[in-house]
Amino acid sequence: MKKLIDYINNNVLIKITSLKTAAIFTRMIAGILTSKAIAVFIGAEGLALIGNLRNFVNSIQSVAILGFYKGAVKYIAEYKDNVVRLSKTISTVYYIGFVSSILVSLLCYFNAENINNVIFPNYSNYAYVIKIFAIVLPFYSLNMFSFSIMNGFSKYKILIIINIIGQILGVSIALLLIYQNNIDGALISVAIAESLIFLITLVGIINRRSLTPLIQVKHISFSYFKRLSSYSVMALFSAVLLPIVALAIRSYMIENIGYKDAGFWEAMTRISKYYLMLVSSLIALYILPRFSEIDNVKTFRKEVFGFYRTVIPILALGLLLIYLLRPFIVAIIFSDEFKPVEDLFLWQLLGDFLKVLSLVIAYQFLAKKMFWHYIVTEAFLIIILYTTSVYFINMFGLKGAVIGHFVSYLMYYSVILLIFGSSLFGVDNNEGRQA
Repeated sequence: MKKLIDYINNNVLIKITSLKTAAIFTRMIAGILTSKAIAVFIGAEGLALIGNLRNFVNSIQSVAILGFYKGAVKYIAEYKDNVVRLSKTISTVYYIGFVSSILVSLLCYFNAENINNVIFPNYSNYAYVIKIFAIVLPFYSLNMFSFSIMNGFSKYKILIIINIIGQILGVSIALLLIYQNNIDGALISVAIAESLIFLITLVGIINRRSLTPLIQVKHISFSYFKRLSSYSVMALFSAVLLPIVALAIRSYMIENIGYKDAGFWEAMTRISKYYLMLVSSLIALYILPRFSEIDNVKTFRKEVFGFYRTVIPILALGLLLIYLLRPFIVAIIFSDEFKPVEDLFLWQLLGDFLKVLSLVIAYQFLAKKMFWHYIVTEAFLIIILYTTSVYFINMFGLKGAVIGHFVSYLMYYSVILLIFGSSLFGVDNNEGRQA
């Protein structure tokens, strides 16, 4: 456990967390300001529509970049001192990824009406917003591929600064659009927000003109594409399907219990996202690279329970504090219209607690490239998340959505414990064996 504490002290709190924490808090504040503006100028019904569009946008953005990001970061970092391999990696990512984003953009643009009917059921026609999103999507792809290069070269400082400036720019434009155009402005801001950051990233690219000669069509390599694709499948599976499931649940709520209740559920999920940002970042920063280093059961078990002993009590206290302060939180982030959201906190917080417990162990799938374990467990989570939500919505209405969230992660955590049970709890006479 000393290793985790040393990591937090030496890396998270000193080296990059001052900036990383600033980026997280900037994102949280940006989200809170946007949520407040939506609550004041649009209301719960509009928030439900915005949630549907955001889920659609997140899924399509993941498809557009083919899930290349993490694989690109890994291979750029690995090959940064080998010009030939670096050129092949960057060229493959840029050209294949950009062509993919153009094809996805065209598909969205010319099917905007059909997409509108799916994500905005029984409501006004916002097909033009889908077309705006389609037009700016390639800039999002260029931005993410540029980020992968900076990340691969360990340019964390400039990367985080760009994110902070991007968040400030994004929230400023979102607030202006919401103020001037209400729901239309909010939807447009969701469609263009991530792509706008490319304007800032462009400055970073210009300052690294030495990389430009490395990006050449003749250096596209399908063997490198094959290497990247192994990371893509796992990245795409949850990045695409989880937002689609959220969209499906919200659409079910809209059709069966109304737009307003769907907006209240979206408000609760937004609050959840805000308070989970910090712990999720810590897990991603520490657990994944640490698990990648581990090659035996004893150390794996020590790290998991060490993390549980160190971080989970703090998380539990934080969630308890959030529950006690829920009336103030709802009032600050939203408005009096959103008072029913207070009744959703208990089940959401319990579900989020189980979610964190699960993720800590489940990162072993990614660290050890346990492809089929990852796919099967994620598919299981996606299926039960939708089915339990629908089941409990039919029984309890709005509250059923958060009960479904809790039950889903309870079942998911149980499956994770079954898979890693022998590693975590088994009596092992040879604890040095491979994890």
